[in-house]
Amino acid sequence: MSSTLPGAVNNVDSIRLALRSWPEVDDYLNHCKGVILPLGSTEQHGPTGAIGTDALTAEAVALEVGRRTGVLVTPTQAFGMAEHHLGFAGTMSLKPATLLTLIHDLVISLANHGFERIFVINGHGGNIATTKAAFAQAYSSAISNDLPVASKLRCKLANWFMAGSVFRAARELYGDQEGQHATPSEIALTLHIEPSLLSKQRPLAEPAPAGPIHGPEDFRRRHPDGRMGSNPYLAKPEHGASLLETAATALSEDLTSFLTAA
Repeated sequence: MSSTLPGAVNNVDSIRLALRSWPEVDDYLNHCKGVILPLGSTEQHGPTGAIGTDALTAEAVALEVGRRTGVLVTPTQAFGMAEHHLGFAGTMSLKPATLLTLIHDLVISLANHGFERIFVINGHGGNIATTKAAFAQAYSSAISNDLPVASKLRCKLANWFMAGSVFRAARELYGDQEGQHATPSEIALTLHIEPSLLSKQRPLAEPAPAGPIHGPEDFRRRHPDGRMGSNPYLAKPEHGASLLETAATALSEDLTSFLTAA
């Protein structure tokens, strides 16, 4: 087995890496080699959704998973690959090569200290391909640099919104109006964790249907208000609370299996 799960904690601050000292992290590594890295994006989410939606949701799920398992949670990487959203004000994107290098470097930094299992909780679909490529490069780097953990290093990408139970719950709540971007499920989670966002909610016109994505100008032309087939006005804070519970349950089980696998 790679790690012993530390166990649930009452105070979420105790599992936040940013609030630990280096000797505390050394002590942690004596019994657990796993760590959670929340990954999001800073991009438009339609006319009523927060630009920080993907980072806010990834962090909320990660902290709840960390609280339930006792596994450390790193600071959230709030910028992702959002090139196709650059036609909308406020979006800040990394190029795929930049995100690949960033994730690679973070994984190798953690591996250098003895972390063997890196569990990335992701809130943005545009990060998926690049993050998986970064994992492959990190494995190669760990071997070529003769890191002591090279043979045991494993990385896993967990997209909270794609967990089977979350996907089913969203479809039960919103049906076809869930859409593919600025979805009511992700907006509901932000309303739960940031009540101030309720003031932005209002009825919207029929959204453009989901379609291919070729770049920022093409995306803006196909999806003038930034939505892809979604009706975020259906989102309610209580939906967000339920979806957070569902996501945290699913991903805590995934993390437990990941950390204890041979």
